[in-house]
Amino acid sequence: MKLVVFGLTISSSWGNGHATLWRGLVAALARRGVSVVFFEKDQHWYAGNRDYRDLPGGRLVLYGDWAEALGTARLHLADADAAMVTSYCPDGVAATALVRQARGLRLFYDLDTPVTLADLEAGKTVSYLDADGLRGFDLVFSYTGGRALDDLRDRLGAAAVAPLYGHVDPAVHRPVPAQEHYRADLSYLGTYAADRQPGVERFLVEPARRLPDRRFVIGGAQYPQDFPWAENIWFVRHLPPPEHPAFFSSSRVTLNVTRAAMAAMGWCPSGRLFEAAACGTPVLTDWWEGLDRFFTPGAEILVGYGTEDAVAAVDLSDAELRRLGEAARARVLADHTADRRAEEFIAALSAARLPQRRSA
Repeated sequence: MKLVVFGLTISSSWGNGHATLWRGLVAALARRGVSVVFFEKDQHWYAGNRDYRDLPGGRLVLYGDWAEALGTARLHLADADAAMVTSYCPDGVAATALVRQARGLRLFYDLDTPVTLADLEAGKTVSYLDADGLRGFDLVFSYTGGRALDDLRDRLGAAAVAPLYGHVDPAVHRPVPAQEHYRADLSYLGTYAADRQPGVERFLVEPARRLPDRRFVIGGAQYPQDFPWAENIWFVRHLPPPEHPAFFSSSRVTLNVTRAAMAAMGWCPSGRLFEAAACGTPVLTDWWEGLDRFFTPGAEILVGYGTEDAVAAVDLSDAELRRLGEAARARVLADHTADRRAEEFIAALSAARLPQRRSA
């Protein structure tokens, strides 16, 4: 099977959550005989932080502008079994127009469904959708489940929808020896986001002030100069994916803070949850609807509502944290791997009926 994807990025993990997810999914699909051709606009902020080039069994097509990509895209679509446009594709509207003419299954994957729906509710333009929304696609995948699936049908005209949640590649994210410069009683890995900042301050910055003898570590990109650092908070600027296992494995507990739109919508697990759990690291997270579909609170994951919960998590014994981490890892390996998502993806395609179309 051949799948052509027009996406945001797979070549650079800098400042986005798409790349790591795509890498794991492409590798898992390749193991099942699916060849992926991924079209990515060669944007300078990704080019300067490129950490991935070779797709297993597939091809990465970097292009400067859409006119440059069009001929190659048409050639690949001519023999593709399925073609997909994703959210935040820089040329999403143009790619959608092309994919709607494809002979194979026409797919859309919204990896940012709560943001898409929140922008529509606010009357904002969604750059990767045209006036027809999701009409004309045979199947729409959503990173978010629950009521978001109904909204994609009712508000954007999706004919058929299916959840395709986050996941992890356990060959990449696994327990590794701790490294001293990442060592933390509580860590947080994520790109800076203004809507996540209150949670970061509540669950990490304030606990750091209350626990001056404990060590806290933040890893990520785009943090502002006026971030409220403390003497016991260490900062690691942008960690490429190969460093994530060492970062998590060096933490007694790691923190997950959900974007506001995603927390409000629910059913939208961050890829960081699965990455950390696959490394056997206990996770403290804020609550959102559907969380208990992915992990059992108290047994496989810690849920926090305020600073006191974060302090209590840091104060847990090593034995209790080890039990939580082992349980979380077992759950991820059973239910939330890239291989499991690849199976779900292929099953959804098999269930989708290819409409009868007139020859061009």
